[in-house]
Amino acid sequence: MEILHKTVGQIVKEQAAKNPETEAYVYPEHGIRKTYKEFDEETDRLARAFIGIGIEKGEHVAIWSDNKREWLLSQFATGKMGGVLVTVNTSYQSSELEYLLNQSDATTLILGEEFKGANYIEILNTVCPELATAEKGHIQSTKLPHFKRVIVMSDNKYPGIYTWSEFEAFAGSVSEAEFKERFDSMKPDDVINIQYTSGTTGFPKGVMLTHLNVVNNGKLVGDTMALTETDRLCIPVPFFHCFGCVLGTMAAVTHSTTMVIAEQFEPKRVLQMVQDEKCTGLHGVPTMFIAELNHPDFAMFDTSTLRTGIMAGSSCPIEVMKKVINEMGASEITIAYGQTESSPVITQTRADDEIEKRVSTVGKPHTGVEVKIIDPATREEVERGLPGELCTRGYHVMSGYYKNEDATKAAIDSEGWLHTGDIAIEDEEGYIDITGRIKDMVIRGGENIYPREVEEFLYQHPSVLDVQVIGVPDPKYGEELMAWIILKEGEKLNAEELRTYCKGKISHHKIPRYIEFTKEYPMTASGKIQKFKLRELSIEHSEKTKV
Repeated sequence: MEILHKTVGQIVKEQAAKNPETEAYVYPEHGIRKTYKEFDEETDRLARAFIGIGIEKGEHVAIWSDNKREWLLSQFATGKMGGVLVTVNTSYQSSELEYLLNQSDATTLILGEEFKGANYIEILNTVCPELATAEKGHIQSTKLPHFKRVIVMSDNKYPGIYTWSEFEAFAGSVSEAEFKERFDSMKPDDVINIQYTSGTTGFPKGVMLTHLNVVNNGKLVGDTMALTETDRLCIPVPFFHCFGCVLGTMAAVTHSTTMVIAEQFEPKRVLQMVQDEKCTGLHGVPTMFIAELNHPDFAMFDTSTLRTGIMAGSSCPIEVMKKVINEMGASEITIAYGQTESSPVITQTRADDEIEKRVSTVGKPHTGVEVKIIDPATREEVERGLPGELCTRGYHVMSGYYKNEDATKAAIDSEGWLHTGDIAIEDEEGYIDITGRIKDMVIRGGENIYPREVEEFLYQHPSVLDVQVIGVPDPKYGEELMAWIILKEGEKLNAEELRTYCKGKISHHKIPRYIEFTKEYPMTASGKIQKFKLRELSIEHSEKTKV
């Protein structure tokens, strides 16, 4: 495939011209259906509202909610007027939200009212107490110097916050000529998206992705799935991840495919959508597919229209893959591998790969993507069949980490190779197998967690002297977190008290499932903690102490 030098907005307009009456998206829960012609018109209007409310080209707009229609429209509307969409994890609590808004220099936050019992408005008011008395659009926050405006995805009124209708009304103040000028000013190399990924330094880093990155990655993902305007792709994975907003929405829109969207994942609801909307594709992390297959009502649903989809986020058990093919009917299901820094897909299995290749490997590199495997110590390429660090180069590599040049230089070398930190083996046919991670990242149910970030947080507890966090195997989530705590002299603390301390401050998935107290860690002669020995101990302990 030739690399497309196009913006997100140009792609929407092209598809609307080609397939105006094809359904662009469906929200079955709300009875909403819109064609590509309507989708183009809606996102034009919203782009004008963004301009009207005062958002300049290159300005950072954070978005925090589940897969609401307003999220979808904002993704493509900012893509038409040059706002940079900063995606916020739905699980974030106050300290994480404050860090992200601050580090990203976001001027604007679009948010839902709540998510799984967490009141987003209350959390925001904790971070920005000035909101209670602020004039809409003129917030002055001591903690967030760039922060100006908040828009809620509803018409409920809150102090200092624009309702969705008030926001949309700003479109009326922007002429077609003004909108066209902004639309035409954008270049494929402009950054369009910042996604935060946990870092080994303990704090998330903002990955800058361009139109070129996400348009082409979406296009290649869809090409590999053989998507067309006759396909209907069910998207229950969160938009704030690349899985949702590149492998999901962008892959669909680059092929005029219909997006059938679930605001949140619930296995029975997804099965109902697949049946009722006659979906041909379904995305999910392995735990989602397992939940669907094991639902007591699974046999009641007709999933025979399924053909394709992507399973990604963590390694896929062969039995699950076989069931998705044989029991769900998704005979062409694919596995994709990558990371946010590569926008995200580097390799993907093909529909016609034999099943052994589809479960034991992550496929071959996409067109236009270079891959090499090196010895991490010497940086020399290794022979085929030998393990080493996977490096990749091409259109898909991020622009860099926002305001973090040192981290960018550590990730991308002088020749443009992105060093993934993943250990891989390439076989004689060019298929890649990911066998481990150089660093200690934990993947829990498709969520990447860096132990250092959790350790940094737990260190803040007044009774904690030292803490080490590692991943232990888990049949449901792939891995779970275990924390080994050394308490300060004379301090008392139990596991439940520490979990209570974490609640509301860090995301639920970052709260360790297992907590053990110890007097010392296994050390090397030079005084380095031996995490691999801790991991062995942890596996023993977790088997005995299932919470």
